[in-house]
Amino acid sequence: MTVFSELRMRPAAAGARGWDASNTARLAMAGVVIFTLLVGANLATPLYPLLQARLGLTSLDVSLAFSAYVLALVSTLMLAGHWSDHIGRRAALLLAVLAGLAGGLVFARADSLAELSAGRALQGIAVALATGASSAALRELLPQRPEWASRFTLLASAGGVAAGPAIGGVLSLLPDPTSTPYVIHSVVLAVLLVPLYLLRARPAIKPVNGPRPLRALAPRRPSVSHEARDAFWLAAAVGFLSFAVFGFCLSLAPAYFAPIFGVDSRPLIGVLAGLALGASALSQLVGVRSRFAVPAGLALLGASVTLIAAAAAWSNPWLLVAASLAAGVGQGIAFRTAFNDVAGKVEASRHAQIISTVYVITYLGSAVPVIGLGLAAAAYGLEGAASGFVVLCGIAAGALAAVALRRSLRSA
Repeated sequence: MTVFSELRMRPAAAGARGWDASNTARLAMAGVVIFTLLVGANLATPLYPLLQARLGLTSLDVSLAFSAYVLALVSTLMLAGHWSDHIGRRAALLLAVLAGLAGGLVFARADSLAELSAGRALQGIAVALATGASSAALRELLPQRPEWASRFTLLASAGGVAAGPAIGGVLSLLPDPTSTPYVIHSVVLAVLLVPLYLLRARPAIKPVNGPRPLRALAPRRPSVSHEARDAFWLAAAVGFLSFAVFGFCLSLAPAYFAPIFGVDSRPLIGVLAGLALGASALSQLVGVRSRFAVPAGLALLGASVTLIAAAAAWSNPWLLVAASLAAGVGQGIAFRTAFNDVAGKVEASRHAQIISTVYVITYLGSAVPVIGLGLAAAAYGLEGAASGFVVLCGIAAGALAAVALRRSLRSA
């Protein structure tokens, strides 16, 4: 089946040629695509101070540029989260890589806030197209091990987000620091197009019959089965809160963290920004089986983000590192457990659509609170606004932990 027949939702031709990859290769391809796209979407984190100086941007402008990515991602998830069910996983991933390639090139050449936002928006579209497709592909390739499918999904996602700032910081040491990271990343994406194009695609899980196949791609109203509703809302709430923390880490945190360490090293700032996300990614490798995993993880997240504010007030870099790592572990345990629960209760034919809906709410946590934080920073200064923001996130995590504990005790 060619990519073009997939996009037209036509059946595969007899004797179709291509790379008949093994399940292992397909698993790797699905994970590598979402990982690479998320690396590219977060290369800019340590570059924002440079962009602020070069383009004369304010903290609010940085928040707006960051949120353009999230809002485009959320909009695309809502409009096209189910597309891979109909056009096939391979076609959706290939479209995602093309969008990511375009976004990186636009961002690399940007000379204004509008161009930065346009590049970020294209990156958001790319990540959205890949999110549901890669998650569903991993689930289909591991039908007997749905928990591991969820772990791989979250490991690739959180790992890409965590690695992006560190890689961006290192690549920014090269000439033309705000463009070179994206040029190199674009080359990597172009290379990924080759195996994706050659791959012999498997049939779509919900093929479309009839004279008007494009109707299947029309936006759908999100809906969740009754059995999965409670699990869905808990996973979405945990995702929204934790991505509010991550959104702060990836946007304004570099300027907030730098004075604590008394350095302006972009690689170090990138590593610091990605600490919580890296710890979240690594926590996916640790098995925690307890009905109290969600409330315990949320309690750890709440305490840890509060300590981030304390570390800033006391100018204690080691407390900042420890608190960031602990916050990532708490988030990783809580979100993975909640994510596994909803993924296990959703019927396979609607997996991509429902998981995309979870991510709609989750990624909104990276947009709405971060815009509010940017407005607060413009009015009260970055240090005071950021400290208040992380304390509020800590309080919210404690409240959500209490709700999750009550739910766990009720199900005992």
